[in-house]
Amino acid sequence: MMPAHETYDIIVVGAGAGGMTAAAVAAAEGLRVLVIEKTAFVGGTTAWSDGMIWIPANAKMKQAGLSDSVTDAVQYLSNTVPEPANAGLRAAFLARGPEAVAYLEANTQVRLQPVKACPDYYPERLGATPGGRVLEPVVFDGTRLGAHFARLRAPLPEFTLFGGMMVSRPDIPHLRRAGKSLRSALRAARLVSEYAWQRLRSPRGTTLHLGNALAARLYASLLARQVEILFSADVEDLSMQGERVGGVIIRHGARDRLIAARRGVVLATGGFSYDATLRKRFFPPAAGFISATHTSATGDGIRLATATGAALNTDATSPAYWVPASLFRRADGSRGVFPHMVTDRAKPGVIAVNAAGRRFANEALSYHEFVLAMLRDGEPDRPFHLICDRQFLWRYGLGRIRPFTRNIRRYAASGELAEAADIAQLAAKIGIKPSTLAATIANYNSDAKEGRDLEFGRGSTIYQRHFGDAAHKPNPCVAPILCAPFFAMRIYPADLGTAIGMKVDAQARVLREDGTPVAGLYACGNDMGSVMNGNCPGPGIALGPALTFGYIAGRHLAEGSVVGASAATALV
Repeated sequence: MMPAHETYDIIVVGAGAGGMTAAAVAAAEGLRVLVIEKTAFVGGTTAWSDGMIWIPANAKMKQAGLSDSVTDAVQYLSNTVPEPANAGLRAAFLARGPEAVAYLEANTQVRLQPVKACPDYYPERLGATPGGRVLEPVVFDGTRLGAHFARLRAPLPEFTLFGGMMVSRPDIPHLRRAGKSLRSALRAARLVSEYAWQRLRSPRGTTLHLGNALAARLYASLLARQVEILFSADVEDLSMQGERVGGVIIRHGARDRLIAARRGVVLATGGFSYDATLRKRFFPPAAGFISATHTSATGDGIRLATATGAALNTDATSPAYWVPASLFRRADGSRGVFPHMVTDRAKPGVIAVNAAGRRFANEALSYHEFVLAMLRDGEPDRPFHLICDRQFLWRYGLGRIRPFTRNIRRYAASGELAEAADIAQLAAKIGIKPSTLAATIANYNSDAKEGRDLEFGRGSTIYQRHFGDAAHKPNPCVAPILCAPFFAMRIYPADLGTAIGMKVDAQARVLREDGTPVAGLYACGNDMGSVMNGNCPGPGIALGPALTFGYIAGRHLAEGSVVGASAATALV
């Protein structure tokens, strides 16, 4: 289906969080908006994510009785993003992030709530907070989308239960305790019965949480404002009117078609995680080619922008945000990438070892810091493994293997999980010298029996303890590895999204090398260079700026002038 008009006020390329935010804000300001999405679904990688949005000094914190200030946030960022590059963008983010949240709640379907107990990643540094800077979307009923629910990208199946049931963070402990607590058993029964009823009417659960809820709320906002969305369409090029971007050229069947934009074009195509050329140019060799993002992130925005003379922001300590990941095959034959963010590494009774069979980092570090340690330690194709015992696997799971899984044979048979009766056999299976691995585990166990980790200090911060097991004493992150059989799962460096993107100014306008804006061209999300220079000071460090600069772009376009649209003609 082609768009209804030849000319729009603004065109947004990409229907992820940043793009839909820009479109929703512009539409709320009364503009005619077209969103062009290359896939058949809205949501991008956001729909797969945890939906966390890092916005310091947001009003939701104060309402929840939590204290924060821009001064504290500036101090914290000075200790975690020490590079001077992009200081102006960080200032704009801190100044306008709370404003963006307030605007979205007042003018769209977006509803957010503070995550009260979710510490910044470096809680020992000045200006950090123990929680509240992170916002998450309020649960959303997918049936409100009606027939459009089918256009919302589904969450990863590995993060759902029973083939499509999403659960909130507070529900997870109840599901784990369902066999031990009547209260938890009743809550679990209610969740499952509600899901069963939903499946009578829908191919998956309609109670949406996390990033899927955020994508749904933004999509609902576009539908409420009658924003047109063109699916499965590729933008071939930007249309120039002199020095100004005046629209886009899209491919439709055997024809190219020009669609004009009176005020401008917003690029929000998701970065370049799946562009082999750009990865080779910017990523370290040890990173390999594994991404936890959606495969549509192929650098389209960068390609379109640089053709106009736009500059890339390469002032990044890291070219991407990192996460350790394990690989597997789904039943349909597709390759799965499981991001080991917070579900297992910080729990007591697991360690990570390098190709030599030695620990190389504190396993409870943030996912970004953990992979930086992998990249410092490793070379291309050198393996890393998580090692645990039977008790850990049963209690906490590992990767996509859920807790209380009785039959693990299929995981071992596929090669996803190595199993052995003793450490020597396990070492042989994963190509590590048995005596080295045995010595590593013995050294770890000697301290772990008393809840200590003298080598790396695991469990030494509130962030690490937050993702451990609060019921395990004395250290929620440390326990010995003792109970046969023993298991190993290979993990790889993977990216959660790219940090190198277009240079922009505080109005989200794309810049040339000389610092002048490309008239009519904006960028947000991962198409925009990281305001944090590739550092990762907290959860939601990508979505926070994505929503903020999507909001900034939408507002600036609404306030801007209208240009002629005489070039809006179809091309044969």
